[in-house]
Parts: sequence; structure tokens; C-alpha cells
Amino acid sequence: MTADRQRTARALLKTHGQTYAAEAGITLRDTPQPLYQLLVLACLLSARIRASVAVAAARELFEAGMKDARSMRDATWQQRVDALGRGSYRRYDERTSTQLGDGAQLLLDEYHGDLRRLRDEAGGDVDRLRELLQKVPGLGPAGADIFLREVQAVWPDLVPCIDGKAVQGAERLGLPKDPKALARLVPAEDTAAFAAALVRAALEKSVVEDVAEETS
Repeated sequence: MTADRQRTARALLKTHGQTYAAEAGITLRDTPQPLYQLLVLACLLSARIRASVAVAAARELFEAGMKDARSMRDATWQQRVDALGRGSYRRYDERTSTQLGDGAQLLLDEYHGDLRRLRDEAGGDVDRLRELLQKVPGLGPAGADIFLREVQAVWPDLVPCIDGKAVQGAERLGLPKDPKALARLVPAEDTAAFAAALVRAALEKSVVEDVAEETS
């Protein structure tokens, strides 16, 4: 049974093992700019909108120069709306533009735009870290989970961070529902990509079909 599960996990990584950060063009490192970009992506992904649209909108914001908290804060409300619109993020563009501006200001005021300071304030307590993240406008529980799920790639002390949506994907694939048991199926450095792939399995039936074809 364990061998079957490991084969399924390897097939999932092979076919869909890309983090959402990578899909959005973020080269994730433990430095302020990419960490901020991941936070923006998490905010966009947490809305009731297709993940591909959120990724496209994040790319547009970054390509328009809004790559860190200061540049996001200094951009006009309309510039943010326009970038979101180019990414087809139109249903929530006006509210999200306001939230991104307010969130950037909060990060500058509280942490000098550096999310590592927020992590340090949490003192290694994941629940506290999740609580602090949710003070960012537009980032609720789902968004905080998305951020933590992805950032574990560069904050390895968070491993394993496999949230409820990823567990839903695991169920669809016949994998265990316990996050620690899931994490044991892949190398620690692949946990973030594995968790993202599990989320895709929860969201798209075709992912489950791809894995079945790969393991047949």
C-alpha cells in the first residue's frame, strides 16, 4: 500500500508538481521582494475566482512594476485596477486594488515591507504566523493557508504545511488525509510543489485522470 501511494505521489509531482508561485513567474527566495509577491498571489488566489486568472493577474501586477510593498503602495489605485483587468481579474478588481494598497502600507508601517520580520514576530509559532498574516487586508484564513503552503519551499521549518484544500486532493487520489503522512511520501524539498499539485487535484478532475494514466 505504501509503495502504491508513493508511486501516486511521484506521478502527481511529475505531471502537476509546480507551485503556484512558479506559475506566476515568482522565483521564490527568502528575501523581501519575492516573499511580498507571494503574499500578493495568495491574496488573489483566495478570492472565488479561477486559479489561472489569479496567476495571470499577479503576473500583470508584477510586469507593471508592482513587485514590492513600496511600489505597490506608490502605484495609483487605477494603475492597480488596470493591471488586474489585464489579467481578467475584473470581478474583484476595484476592491482588490484598494486592499493591495492598504496591505502594502500596513507591511511598510509594521515590517518595513519585509515579511521575514512578520515571521520573526511569530517566533516559530505557525498559528501565530497565520494570525499575523490575516491582518493583511484581503488575506483571510484561506489566503493565509495558501501563503504558508507555498512559502514552506523557502521556510523549511514550516514543513509539512498541507492545508485542507490539499487534503481534499489527496482524498480524490486515494492518498492519506493526514498532512504528516502525506509529507512522508515525497522528499522534504518537494513538499510545497506536492501540496500545490494536491490542490490542483482538488480543483480539476483532469489532474486525477493524468495521475491515473501515469501510474497505469
